[in-house]
Amino acid sequence: MWYNVFGSINAIFIFVSLYGVFLQLSTVWQRSNNNEPQVTDILSQNQFTTSFLAYFCFFIYGYSIQPFNHYIVWPRLISAILVALILFEMWQDRRSKMSLYCLIFAVMTFICGVIGLFFNESLSAQSKTISTMLIVAITVLLAQGYTHQIRLIIHSGKTGAIDIRMSQFIMMMDISTIAFAISMGVAKGWPLMLLAVVSGLTKLVIMYLFRWVRLSPIAKTRSALN
Repeated sequence: MWYNVFGSINAIFIFVSLYGVFLQLSTVWQRSNNNEPQVTDILSQNQFTTSFLAYFCFFIYGYSIQPFNHYIVWPRLISAILVALILFEMWQDRRSKMSLYCLIFAVMTFICGVIGLFFNESLSAQSKTISTMLIVAITVLLAQGYTHQIRLIIHSGKTGAIDIRMSQFIMMMDISTIAFAISMGVAKGWPLMLLAVVSGLTKLVIMYLFRWVRLSPIAKTRSALN
């Protein structure tokens, strides 16, 4: 019973977080329509690439475990697509080799993951082990990716194209994900719990930095210099 209750709650908050990711994408599109000189200013290539991987690894994890976890699979797939669109916009804006490599990597990963969905029954044992290992690795990468985003804000003294609502909504999802992981049982849900805790902590820091940028004299000085 608790599995279905917390799974449903988590699914709702995942769709709320989807709206947050869409708002970030919408902010980029709005800055583009306004002919901003740096459409994706301060957005970390590192952070959004690892965010894509995090969402997509959970998509793979959700279809690898038994039973097939619809609460995890489909919302994470949509999230991964939205983040991939942000990576596309970053490439459009920056035209750098790194932004192109990240976009190609995301597209190739997406194709391989979707193919894995269709062959999941014959590869379920292997895909579950691989996806669990990937989630642990992605948790580490996500931590350093958000650390990079945090450092960019502190160094520049501004938040640029970052939309705070994305962090707010994703943190709400992280809290519900922790509750859902507990209902699944530690043996099956610990990868969810690990990533959600790390993700939630980094979102708290980023939300605090929005306040720091508004109020700190140091931030104002750094912003004027950048």
